[in-house]
Amino acid sequence: MYIIVGLGNPGSSYAHTRHNAGYDAIDVLADRYHIDVTGRRFQALCGKGMIEGQHVVLAKPFTFMNLSGQSVYELVNFYKIDETSQLIVIYDDISLPPGQLRIRKKGSAGGHNGIKNIIAHLGGQEFCRVKVGIGEKPAAYDLADYVLSRFSADERALLDDALVRAAKAAVMIMTDGADAAMNEYNRKVTL
Repeated sequence: MYIIVGLGNPGSSYAHTRHNAGYDAIDVLADRYHIDVTGRRFQALCGKGMIEGQHVVLAKPFTFMNLSGQSVYELVNFYKIDETSQLIVIYDDISLPPGQLRIRKKGSAGGHNGIKNIIAHLGGQEFCRVKVGIGEKPAAYDLADYVLSRFSADERALLDDALVRAAKAAVMIMTDGADAAMNEYNRKVTL
């Protein structure tokens, strides 16, 4: 079994903002594999299903981004998975240009408060991540305002493509392993 968590903030006012790239990637997976992600458990919207022969739980924590670890901890404990090999977290990354992906098997939070909270709750940094580039914050912007802003039309097109690739990367992590997914998706995409 795998748990795939997309990070974001709940509520219509946050829908499709930069910080909700993880939620949007979960929606792509849910649509593609016909998994209903409307159940409310573990402080998240959840859905169970099958992806390429693997039992999965798709989750979108509704704890707000900075407290994502509470939900992830509950999911990991309830399903008794090994987070080092059966947890995949998809989230936004301001250090990557819009449309770029980066997959990592472990690492620090890199300034991302949602990941920082997950690391604190799990007690370790070793879990698979799929980072979705949302672009660097312009100099004049406040970081919180920037990550809660919406994409321009051109950026949105890049993000929509990246969300499909992020969903495929999560599937490849399950079927072929993280190293294969890193080799396939960590290369720079010509935009």
